[in-house]
Amino acid sequence: MSDPASALAHELVQAALKAGADAAEAAVAERQSLSVGTRLGELEEVEREESRDLGLRVFIGKRQASVSASDLSEATRTRLVERAVAMARLAPEDPWCGLAPEERLARGAPAALDLFDPTEPSAETLEARARAAEEAARAIKGVTNSEGGSASWSQGRWRLVTSAGFEGEHRGSASSISASVIAGEGSGMERGGEGRTARWIEDLPGPEEIGRLAGERAVRRVGARKIGSRTATVIVENRIAASMLSAFVGAISGAAVARGVSFLKESLGKPVFAPHLTITDDPFRPRGLSSTPFDDEGVQVARRAIVDRGVLTTWLLNSASARQLGLESTGHASRGLAGPPGTSAHNLHVEPGALDLNGLMGAAGEGLLVTAMFGPSLNANTGDWSAGVSGFWFEKGEIAYPVTEITIAGALPEIYQRLVPGSDLEFRGSINAPSLMAEGVAIAGL
Repeated sequence: MSDPASALAHELVQAALKAGADAAEAAVAERQSLSVGTRLGELEEVEREESRDLGLRVFIGKRQASVSASDLSEATRTRLVERAVAMARLAPEDPWCGLAPEERLARGAPAALDLFDPTEPSAETLEARARAAEEAARAIKGVTNSEGGSASWSQGRWRLVTSAGFEGEHRGSASSISASVIAGEGSGMERGGEGRTARWIEDLPGPEEIGRLAGERAVRRVGARKIGSRTATVIVENRIAASMLSAFVGAISGAAVARGVSFLKESLGKPVFAPHLTITDDPFRPRGLSSTPFDDEGVQVARRAIVDRGVLTTWLLNSASARQLGLESTGHASRGLAGPPGTSAHNLHVEPGALDLNGLMGAAGEGLLVTAMFGPSLNANTGDWSAGVSGFWFEKGEIAYPVTEITIAGALPEIYQRLVPGSDLEFRGSINAPSLMAEGVAIAGL
């Protein structure tokens, strides 16, 4: 028997062609999720979601339009097709739009990525995990209040069908546990938290460990002080080091480069990072949070060194930006159910270096260890960047005291050239890095 999602997507594509579209693609997304939160030992919330949505993108010449709906009735599907085709006829021409080239589409059996954990936990199981995480955090001496514990589970399926003959599906699951607590009193209160997400529940740390880390982080922050402005070595802890790369990912997006709004627009094939730094994008990492057998246009994906020993080797391209730049798609199209595709990395990570975090602090001697970052600001054209941070001041390679209300700033092209990766790489999300150290970073404090 035909898969209902497949039949629905094929029906939409054929209806769009019959209504006058030259080409079309349909996506069907299904999702189930369950999350539970506790606070101060009491159940605080339970949320359940089940959704099935569809999206349709149509092309008439060099014009395109897209629509989406969560009502899958026949009447709605008919109106959806009519609306999409009518919108495309009125849309402005886009010389770069169109389906992905057929020769670039993923063919054959998809890679075995092991993204789906078939175990569906009950609300009671998730509540027990959330309670255990919060209880372990509150048990740490010095913790005075709690923002709560949480546990969640989700699974989803995405199917894409195009009039060029592509059909593909990928399915995945995710489980997460987190806790956040407060230590100290009055104006000296400090927050600490920990949260982890994995495709398979067996790959997560236990809730007790997550809670313990949250409590210990909060207690370590008590007594945080301000420091004076200066220039010093900054080390960004591996848990948040990916924040240093988010601006880089945006800057190598093909659309940003094509529009000329990237501080790296003239850097392809040139040294962008220090020669000891390599950044790899791996869509095939088993159980990776951004692993995929094909991109959101159906294009074949590939493992590649985005930065090879400091040198930028490629942009992140979907079909439209590739056409605009006279290149080929790199398999990085990313889209929702409505609107044309953008771009995103898959499982991007900085290859680890030789020194762990203690080794980096020892090599630097003195400086700032950043353990929290918020409110980053970026000038996309120049790479001038700043972010509010907190963490610890270290001296003689050892933690001296916690610090707060600090801003770090600089030109990212210069900071990138001075980055030294640590050895403590952990795969926690879609973008991952070991602790990253840079000398001569501007610190604004008192």
